Amino acid sequence: MTEDELTQLQQSYCKLNEASGKSPAYFYHSLFHHAPELRQLFREDLEGQGMKFMTTLGVIIARLNDESAVAPQFQQLGKTHASLGVLTEHFAPMEEALVDTLRHALGKEMTQELEALWRTAFKEIAVKMIERGGIPGQ
Repeated sequence: MTEDELTQLQQSYCKLNEASGKSPAYFYHSLFHHAPELRQLFREDLEGQGMKFMTTLGVIIARLNDESAVAPQFQQLGKTHASLGVLTEHFAPMEEALVDTLRHALGKEMTQELEALWRTAFKEIAVKMIERGGIPGQ
């Protein structure tokens, strides 16, 4: 990812984080809309889980181009998700939920170009989590 692309992601993340402060669980509501079967993998406190998700996403986006800085997080996130029963197939609805959340938070600022950047970043993050955390397929 170029520095300009990373800056765009970081700026849009800041706006997302501000907007999600009102309802950090929006991501999970969207996720369960796309994949209701995943609801059983999550605890009841979706507000708290949503805040944790936003914080982790922010840390990763801030250092996405610095592999050494985020490698341990990818491994830990992957292992944690694997232990909870997350499968590689679950990342597709997670991507859609993230894009829905961005559209909801950013409105017209969520351009096609910005969406493509987020999809690229999500896929990069997902691959690293899957590989390093040993997340299995179905």
